[in-house]
Amino acid sequence: MQKIYTRKYYIDKIKGFYHDDLIKVITGIRRCGKSFFLLSVIEDLKREGVNEKDIIYLNLDKRGFTKIKTPDALEKAIEERIVDDDFKYLFIDEIQNVTGFEEIINAFREDGNFSIFITGSNSYLLSGELVTKLTGRYIEIEMFPLNFHEYLEMKEFLGKSIKRNLNEEFTDYIRFGGFPKTLEFDSANDKDTYVEGVISQILDKDVLKHNKIRNKAVFDRVMTYIINNFGATTSITNIANYFREKENTPIKTETLNNYITILENAKIIYKCPRFDVKSKKALKGEEKYYLADLGIYFSRNVDARINYGPVLENIVYTYLSAKNYKISVGRIGALECDFITRINDEYRYLQVAMTIMSPETEEREYKPFSKIRDNYPKYLLTIDPLIQKRDGVIHKNIIDFISDDELI
Repeated sequence: MQKIYTRKYYIDKIKGFYHDDLIKVITGIRRCGKSFFLLSVIEDLKREGVNEKDIIYLNLDKRGFTKIKTPDALEKAIEERIVDDDFKYLFIDEIQNVTGFEEIINAFREDGNFSIFITGSNSYLLSGELVTKLTGRYIEIEMFPLNFHEYLEMKEFLGKSIKRNLNEEFTDYIRFGGFPKTLEFDSANDKDTYVEGVISQILDKDVLKHNKIRNKAVFDRVMTYIINNFGATTSITNIANYFREKENTPIKTETLNNYITILENAKIIYKCPRFDVKSKKALKGEEKYYLADLGIYFSRNVDARINYGPVLENIVYTYLSAKNYKISVGRIGALECDFITRINDEYRYLQVAMTIMSPETEEREYKPFSKIRDNYPKYLLTIDPLIQKRDGVIHKNIIDFISDDELI
């Protein structure tokens, strides 16, 4: 049997729900590792003593299951694998291949004798009937591609050599992203080819197949704009003005909203809203968008130079999002704090920068902290090798912080 790298953090998130009747919905951008995660859950259940006869696993993209397209066919396939009345663990991968699967999943949940785990196309899975019928009856476990800590762990798991200089590994991680299968390839060309194929697959199967896009050329230009401007403060109005004035392409705000929602549903981008520190309220309008994986950006751009500002923000954003932090861009009067995170009603303030080696950059990064009046912890994350001690701010090296799997 193929050895499976276990993503321990996600196992910990789902473990408490192994044996109940809530439907476990695994979401995340295509090829981030959802299918292998299901297999690692199955292996964990076996280690706990669950008998193999009580585990039912259907991968609807695999040979032997591709003809299961209707609710009746799905129900029959499940029933054929039930050998007794003992409690069962039902795993269905790529469930969106069955039109109308919701009624069958709901029926098995209502039976009370099943713990159900499903994955599927993200632009479809948590929309429509599933949410309507199962409100309060499912939990979502959202997966991201590998963070840098997992990237290093998986390289070791695969028997790949890790460079002594972690800065070099970090640069590779930035350049090729964290899609797990990327680590199986050694050459840069092979990595690029694989990531480009993943992005094409996402666009074909998770965007165009499930959405009526009348003008695909305009949609692609909007998508390119959002991807190329990740980490930059923007708004629907600003984007509409850009296309009208710079591209000579008027686009309705309703259409722009729809296009961005499609990209969010496919888990290509994540919206990071603005939050006012003084009022402790979310602000409507300007926000930032971050990528599920930096490979998305580099696969679509010939220029492979790294703009460390947004790149480092993106890495921190996805790392902390995977750890259940609620993240916003902070506004402090006329100043901006890169991130305000919240977990268990406790806040953390973060500034992210490549370096504070010059007095000018140091002052710029520390200035927002001076305007914050509460006593919640303040973090400055850079890739500087030397750590600054100033004003009670916790300064950490991003590479060490993530590779050590730290929390804030």
